Amino acid sequence: MTSSSHSSTASAAHPLDDAVQLTASSSSVVGQYEGQTHPGYWNMVGPFGGVTAATLLQAILQHPDRLGDPLSLTVNYAGALTAGAFTVQATPVRTNRSTQHWTLSILQADPKSGEQVVTTTATAVTAVRRETWSVGDVPMPDVPPPSAQAAMPRGLGVEWLNRYEMRPITGAIPRQWDGSGDHSLTQLWMRDAPPRPLDFLALAALADVFFPRVWLRRAHHVPAGTVSITVYFHATAAQLQATGTGYLLGQARGQEFRNGFFDQTVQLWNEAGTMLATSHQIVYYKE
Repeated sequence: MTSSSHSSTASAAHPLDDAVQLTASSSSVVGQYEGQTHPGYWNMVGPFGGVTAATLLQAILQHPDRLGDPLSLTVNYAGALTAGAFTVQATPVRTNRSTQHWTLSILQADPKSGEQVVTTTATAVTAVRRETWSVGDVPMPDVPPPSAQAAMPRGLGVEWLNRYEMRPITGAIPRQWDGSGDHSLTQLWMRDAPPRPLDFLALAALADVFFPRVWLRRAHHVPAGTVSITVYFHATAAQLQATGTGYLLGQARGQEFRNGFFDQTVQLWNEAGTMLATSHQIVYYKE
């Protein structure tokens, strides 16, 4: 796959494709790419973490030595990217018969010194999948269809939210920050806006669309941000293609909130009930 190519299912006109666009660096370092932050995926401080994860995955998908498809991706957000250019380095550190192991980093010029500093680190595994005995042990919840749920309004103050259509079923963001929260479960239908055929890049980003679980569990609006996220890809490319522009059912729940950090576990199914991905992240919150 060349450095200028995207997923075969993606439309070059879609904002996500613009956001994850990478070009091979002019240096002689294989796997080094240049990118640019996208205003359409801007969060309160820096880019939406999901699009950063997708950008790192894009570097792997474009690497000339890649083996197989994404199996797992772990992203560690060491510091916020600022608006502008950045460099991605993707290195396959070991290639086995069926799996390939990667290290990745994003570097950006420090605004004061001009020196290149690391903002994000990551590891990943790609794999060649073979037909085996398979079963889903966590069935999709019985929920109303997407058409039965109202879409969240646009213009909620954070630009990246406008890049997604989200239809909450349960566990919407609290309307009153009065400390009355008693659970952290959210279920919602979601997809890219405008609709975009699903691929691994979009799936990586969708795994991170949920607002911080501490907001729901406490109904108390505190600063929070992802420290590290891991996405496990269960779907094959064929299953993603079959999903097309359909909705995904996303389910998120926190498991432990303690001393300024909490975790969040996520499952993503397509409308046919196939689990496509799961994720786990650790999140910082400030008192």
